[in-house]
Amino acid sequence: MRQVDVVGVGITPFGKQAGATVRSLGADAIAMALADAGLAAADVGLVVHGNAMAGVLDGQEMIRGQLTAAEAGLGGVPVINVENACATSSSALHVGLAGIRSGMYDTVVVCGAEKMSGRPTGEILAAMTGAVDVARLGEVAAELGGNTASFFMAVYARVAAAYQARSGATAADFADVAVKNSAHGALNPNAQYRRALSRDEVLGSRAVAGPLTTLMCSPIADGGAALVLRAVDVSAETPEGAVRVRACALRSGVAGPGVSAADVSATLERRAVAAAYEEAGLGPEDLDVVEVHDAAAPAELVMYEELGLCGPGEGPKLLASGATALGGRVPVNPDGGLVSRGHPVGATGCAQLVELVTQLRGQAGDRQVPGARVGLAENAGGYLHPDPAACVVTILSGS
Repeated sequence: MRQVDVVGVGITPFGKQAGATVRSLGADAIAMALADAGLAAADVGLVVHGNAMAGVLDGQEMIRGQLTAAEAGLGGVPVINVENACATSSSALHVGLAGIRSGMYDTVVVCGAEKMSGRPTGEILAAMTGAVDVARLGEVAAELGGNTASFFMAVYARVAAAYQARSGATAADFADVAVKNSAHGALNPNAQYRRALSRDEVLGSRAVAGPLTTLMCSPIADGGAALVLRAVDVSAETPEGAVRVRACALRSGVAGPGVSAADVSATLERRAVAAAYEEAGLGPEDLDVVEVHDAAAPAELVMYEELGLCGPGEGPKLLASGATALGGRVPVNPDGGLVSRGHPVGATGCAQLVELVTQLRGQAGDRQVPGARVGLAENAGGYLHPDPAACVVTILSGS
C-alpha cells in the first residue's frame, strides 16, 4: 500500500464571521494549504470537500465542493463531496487517502468548511437534528427527556450521566475539562474563544441539560481547514515539514433494539480506536499529543478511557494529575478543542488534523508540545440511538 504524507495545511480563524461563506472559508483554507505545500493548482489531482450543513441552512446541495474548488482556482479538478455529520472532514481525509493508496491520484486536497452563524440559534439547532434518524425523532427525544431545543447537548447530558454513574465524576470534573481547554485556546490565535476560564465561571454559566452548562458546550462557529496529501513515492526526497499518515480508521455506529445505552460512545469509539492502533502498529503509550471530539466537556473524559490513556473510571484522576494539559504526559486538545477553538461542524475533523501537523512540525508556538512525534485525532458525529453514527480515528507521525 502506498504511503501518504500531509505536506501542507491551512486553517482560517474560527468564530462568527460576517460576510464569509462556505466556499470562501474553504477556498481560503485551500489556498493556505497549497502555499504551505509549495504546490500549484496544476499539481492537484483530486479535491475532497467536506461540508455538513449548507444543504439545510443555505439550500446549496450537491455541488458545494465544486463551487469551493472553483473559488480556490481549482476549477476542472475532480471533486468528491463528503457529508458525514460532525465526522465529515475526517471522513473526507479517509476518501482522499483511498484515492492516493489506490494509485489513482498522487496529490489530493482535503477540505472542510462550515458557515453556521448569521441566523437564529434555533434554526441551527433544528438543522442539526438531521444527524438523527428523523423517523424516530419523537421516540428518541422522549427518551432524552423531551429536550429538543438542544438535541445533541441532551445526548451529551445522557453520556455525562452514564459516565458519572460508573466513575464518580462530578460536574466540577466536567468544568475542569473546559477550564483546561480554555487555557489552551487562549494560546491559539485561530480559536473562537481566547480567554482562560475558572471553574466557578464554567459551573455558574447557564444550565443546558443535565450537568452541562453553556461553557461546557461547543459554540456555533464558522471556519475552514484544509490539508494537502501527497504520495511518498512521488518525490525522491521527503518534503520539509511532511507528516506521515500512519492510520485512518472509519467506523459506523450500531442502531436498534438490544444495543446497550449504558455508555453511548463506547461501542463505536472503541472499535475505531482499536482499528487505528492496529493499522499504525502503535498503542496509547506511543501518543505524544491528542485531539478528541469534545462537543461537550464530558466527552473528553470518556475518550481518555476509550483511547487507553487511563483505566475505567480514572478519567477525572488523569485530568486532575495534569497529564492531559500542556506540560503533561500527553496533552489533549492543545488548540482548545471544540469547546474553545469552536465547532464549525464540517471543518472540525480537518481542524484537528491541522493542529496535529502543526504540533508534529514543532510550529505550535506557545502551545507547542515539546518533542511531539506521534499524534492522534478522534472525530465523531451523528446519533443512531444509542451509538454515534460515525467515528474517524487518525494517527500521524512526524519525521
